Amino acid sequence: MSSPSLTDVDLADPRTFADQDLAAFWHQLRQEQPLYWHPESDDRPGFWVLSRHEDLLAIYRDTSNFTSERGNILDTLLQGGDSAAGRMLAVTDGARHVALRRILLKSFSPRALQPILERLRSATSELVDNAVRQGAADFAKDVAAKIPLNTICDLLDVPESDRPEVLRLTKSALASDTLEPDRMSEWLAKNDILMYFAKIARRRKGTPHSDVVSHLAVSSIDGVELTEDEIVLNCYSLILGGDETSRLSMIGGLHAMIDNPAQWRALRDGEVSVDGAVEEVLRWTTPTMHFGRSAVRDVEMHGQRIRAGDIVTLWHSSADFDERVFDNPGEFDLARSPNNHVAFGYGPHFCIGAYLGRAEIRAMLATLIEKVSDIRSTGGEKRIYSNFLSGFSSLPVELFPSSGPG
Repeated sequence: MSSPSLTDVDLADPRTFADQDLAAFWHQLRQEQPLYWHPESDDRPGFWVLSRHEDLLAIYRDTSNFTSERGNILDTLLQGGDSAAGRMLAVTDGARHVALRRILLKSFSPRALQPILERLRSATSELVDNAVRQGAADFAKDVAAKIPLNTICDLLDVPESDRPEVLRLTKSALASDTLEPDRMSEWLAKNDILMYFAKIARRRKGTPHSDVVSHLAVSSIDGVELTEDEIVLNCYSLILGGDETSRLSMIGGLHAMIDNPAQWRALRDGEVSVDGAVEEVLRWTTPTMHFGRSAVRDVEMHGQRIRAGDIVTLWHSSADFDERVFDNPGEFDLARSPNNHVAFGYGPHFCIGAYLGRAEIRAMLATLIEKVSDIRSTGGEKRIYSNFLSGFSSLPVELFPSSGPG
């Protein structure tokens, strides 16, 4: 990968992240231009870029001056807004956000998740067993792609018979494997996911279960039942968002351990804790590279004026390597402590599935420790093309079985 100069970087272009190493770029911004104006182009407006950890926390806390309701990712913001604003948790602010979050949290408490986590551990063990038996496997497709999506399907109580189709639609909707994705297929897949959950929601409203769809279907805010749109949009958000962070962290974490075999050995041999390793995997991979906000009014920051209506992007992929917060941030260190990363965001919109995401990565690491003695790349890994997500779509590996029981 090449290291570009400041003027060469287009953060709106997915190719930027797959083809270039941006570490030097982010370091320069943190040191010299912590609030950077990314210039406009012929087909899109300019936007602000924040790169320091402390500045991200400040903006995430400042719900008076910055809103999520005009969109929370760069592509949506550049296109003029998010049609789900005020109905989907991620792009809803204020009292309605609090009420909607409270409804969803019923399904994300440790107690509510306990039976789902038991199935998660069993499924992860089976997937790793299969990969070890095969010897050579694509960890991204054969293991990591199946763990979070099956777990979120458990949470939404998607019938087993429907899951292969939901998996196919989700993969099509994310469409980040190629430089020129089929946008029509992507749009159709997203629409099919929405239609699927509309059907499920209508069914659950009459005979509710204990799953997220049922909780949404029978819930109300200020005495008014949630609309079908609100139910469906939040299911859609969970099925896509619940897949991305954990899946890409698992793949990227394994890739990092292959590149840093001493760290894998330390984990395997019990020299570092699994919980600590989970946090470093999240920091190192930072699969959600940014979120965005829009300024509600003029705000002064770093001697510059952010004007009302301006797009402000908050780059986790820089903040999680900020030298002001992390010692030797360019080192993958599974014993790192403290580890105050922002892989799950921060503030009122902190990821509602963070506990579940951590549990998924923990299950993967614990299973590797139990069943695998060594991991080697067989070459041919592929990065995804995205200006929002970071990671690999393919990671061919060889997993060597452990000599212990299991």
